[in-house]
Amino acid sequence: MSNEHYLNNSLIHRDRRLGRRHSAWVNQFDCSHMRPLIICRGPIRKEAMDVFAEMGITDYGILLSEKDSIVYQNALAPELRTLTEPERIHRVPDYTGANKEERDQRIRQIISIARENGYNSIFAGYGFMAEDETMVAAMEAAGLNFIGPCSRTVHDAGLKDEAKRTALKAGVSVTPGIDNGTALTLLKKHPDIAALKALVAEHGLAVEASVLDDSSIELADKADIVLAASYDKGVDLYTVDELCDTLTEAVQKMQADYPENRVRLKAISGGGGKGQRILAIGEARRTPEMVREILNEVKTTGVGDNKNVLVELNIETTRHQEIQVIGNGEWCMTMGGRDCSLQMHEQKLLEVSVTVESLKSALAQAENTGNAVEARVLKQDLKTLETMEDEAARFGAAVGLDSVSTFECIVDRDKHFFMEMNTRIQVEHRVTELCYALEFANPENPEDNFIVESLVEAMVLLAAHGPKLPRPTRILRHDDSVEARLNATNQALQPSAGGVIEFWSDASDGEIRDDQGISLHNPDTDQFMKYTLAGAYDSNIALLLTVGESRLDTYERMAEVIRRTTMRGKDLATNLEFHYGLVNWFIGQNINARPTTRFIVPYLTAVGELKQQANNIDLEYAWNKICAAALANEGEGGTAALRRTLERKQTLFLRPLQKLLAQAHTLSGWLSVNRDSYTLIDGSVSWNENPLELLADTYHFLNMDYIPGAPAASMIWDHDHEVLQSALDFYNDLNNRLKAGDWIELQSMLAEAEAPEGFSPELWAQARAAHKGYQAGAEILAVLPSIAEFTGFFALTVNEDLTIHIPASLLDGDHQSAMAKVLAPPPVAKSDEIVAASGGMFYSRETPAHEVYVKKGDHFEAGDPLFIIEVMKMFNKVYAPFAGTVDEILVDTDGLIVHKGQAIFKVTPDEKIVVETPEEIARRRRSATDTFLAQIA
Repeated sequence: MSNEHYLNNSLIHRDRRLGRRHSAWVNQFDCSHMRPLIICRGPIRKEAMDVFAEMGITDYGILLSEKDSIVYQNALAPELRTLTEPERIHRVPDYTGANKEERDQRIRQIISIARENGYNSIFAGYGFMAEDETMVAAMEAAGLNFIGPCSRTVHDAGLKDEAKRTALKAGVSVTPGIDNGTALTLLKKHPDIAALKALVAEHGLAVEASVLDDSSIELADKADIVLAASYDKGVDLYTVDELCDTLTEAVQKMQADYPENRVRLKAISGGGGKGQRILAIGEARRTPEMVREILNEVKTTGVGDNKNVLVELNIETTRHQEIQVIGNGEWCMTMGGRDCSLQMHEQKLLEVSVTVESLKSALAQAENTGNAVEARVLKQDLKTLETMEDEAARFGAAVGLDSVSTFECIVDRDKHFFMEMNTRIQVEHRVTELCYALEFANPENPEDNFIVESLVEAMVLLAAHGPKLPRPTRILRHDDSVEARLNATNQALQPSAGGVIEFWSDASDGEIRDDQGISLHNPDTDQFMKYTLAGAYDSNIALLLTVGESRLDTYERMAEVIRRTTMRGKDLATNLEFHYGLVNWFIGQNINARPTTRFIVPYLTAVGELKQQANNIDLEYAWNKICAAALANEGEGGTAALRRTLERKQTLFLRPLQKLLAQAHTLSGWLSVNRDSYTLIDGSVSWNENPLELLADTYHFLNMDYIPGAPAASMIWDHDHEVLQSALDFYNDLNNRLKAGDWIELQSMLAEAEAPEGFSPELWAQARAAHKGYQAGAEILAVLPSIAEFTGFFALTVNEDLTIHIPASLLDGDHQSAMAKVLAPPPVAKSDEIVAASGGMFYSRETPAHEVYVKKGDHFEAGDPLFIIEVMKMFNKVYAPFAGTVDEILVDTDGLIVHKGQAIFKVTPDEKIVVETPEEIARRRRSATDTFLAQIA
């Protein structure tokens, strides 16, 4: 298949418009009558705009939040550069609301906007209220066509407690736990049918007595029916404290039954990582605190809100996989899977396709190479995928799925458990649509058909013509695809609000980029337009995707895309380098590795160790000592010439090394793909390949290739390029003449003074002298593997059975926190201050009903909670780094925006904080560098 090319968020250039065959059967599925109102933001909004245009849908509008508007001058979101008709842009305070009342108000406002402007349908994408049953039902009641699953499906599949019960009835494997904490809480107070009837009468709830008398309905289910009626009426039948007591008891029982597992708390209305917390072993007492945080995060603290929180066993070796499901209410089918295990704090980072075709291909390769253990694992993965797809289709049918949804599972070796169904399109849906298309054929004439390659288009088709659409056939497009989420985060993957993108290189060949229009150039000047990242919503900037005919091919293409991507800006922090390091780590290890959801933090910790050691290396000091040693070993006649050679080569060697030492994620990737380039012999680095060829590869790895006319700061300097190219030409010619098998053999030949066949003594002497000159100073390259060896970086490795061995040190929580601070140093603070580690919204307490964490005069211990910073919709509790006393509160108003490094409290530490002097830092770095120098062969 041809290599597709995205330019600036444009869709793949593909002919998939309805009606291109112009048959009567195809034309009946025309969707140009649809007039959608888009009520979401980000890449999915721009994608919907593009898909609608391709489908001939031109009369669509969008909501524009006041919070979203601040990201672009004159209150314009970037995609509005192409949507210039002001009457199609409808401004609202926010896409949703902070509580039930505000949510209901926004729903009414959306309906009003639709009616007043002639919109007949609603597209909610994958954010905000896309899975809100109340919203979907309200749209349906208003006569609007909701482009997504109907309210019945959202209720039965979208609410995590209802979904779990449906899964059990459909024979789907589920995770151990309780899904009816609210019902159990209610039954503690009203333990029988008589008590429930009295409660219904007291509050005037719409529950028929016959339902409560029905012996076929379990008591807990009857309690749920009463609760549902109370939510409809907007009354509370239990307090949060009472719910917390019930959930604490459930957590205690779970920890007693499964003493080696942690416990996960999960709001029934959560998603995208929100509304979830994991309790460590023995932390049942923290359940109330965690429950309140969860309810705050999903904004279900109001009267009449469903506050149910699931208690589930946390599968410690979890791989997070999901199945794409699509149906029209009559038929239901799947479109393969995705592995989303590479995530942190429930936020997905790198998502990889899982297809039958890819697994069969990888299995055949493993069998052909005699790798029996890997073959066994791949065979089990294939079986698991096929089972999950079967269960997903059955579950979708059970809930009457009439659009696109995602069946999410956790996989533990040969076991899998249904986790939840997301009744919306997913952020990573392109991973699936790049692997499979859908062919809809006339049942009476299979040659009369059309192909759909976009899941958004499929959603519109299902909303407009669902019952008429025949069950499609899935068609393979590519065996594999991968998506990297480009987020606004620091090097430790912590959200980084704000920042301005001042330049972003254009999409390259093979790159698929979804970025909500940020990359669109000024139509008059063709210049990149600056974009301010707002912290009001999530941290995603763009989605980067590649495809291939194997997973390795796909990852290598992703590595190449990231290698060639340049992004610059003011106060800008992204995870682009993290992705470059991670993708290359898998390329260097084993592309079929099976990471769990716990992999990323230990991996980050290993990268932090690299950075910690890199910070200790003084390159200038090392270079000077290497040069001094080389000159000391040189005879008097050659000293001056060698000194000139070394002086000329200093920037050739040091510039790329400085870049790698400064960027630990990039260093991680370099080490991973170059692991076999050296061997450690008696503690010293011995190269298995020519160091100068490795240096040339390093310049390429860093995207510093020589390009005439390019900015000098971003490429190898011209005089360094001349030296390096001269060396490469020399060794290329020498290899051709000597027929050396590898670098080690060539070195052995050059070590001999006697000229080999084909060389005169004079020419051989010149060759050996040139070799010595070209290799002078190359010892400095050994700094890179020496850092890996010092930190034990390669101990984090892929086992034969494709699991990943994680050293115990990388799992230590304190060490993880310390290395996160190495990767993203906290802002410099005075010894008498506590400052904000990032920008965001400040909160002094757990909830508005709680007391502040600390007051003036309070003493706090190290590890005590001090305040909360909300960044990119995530609540980050800040803990005291040391013990002390609060002298002054500098920020005392909840909801204020604070910036990174802003002082929050004036404090008096219990102990004097010792700060390392510049002289002590210099001595430490020289000592560490001397240790490295001892490893030079």
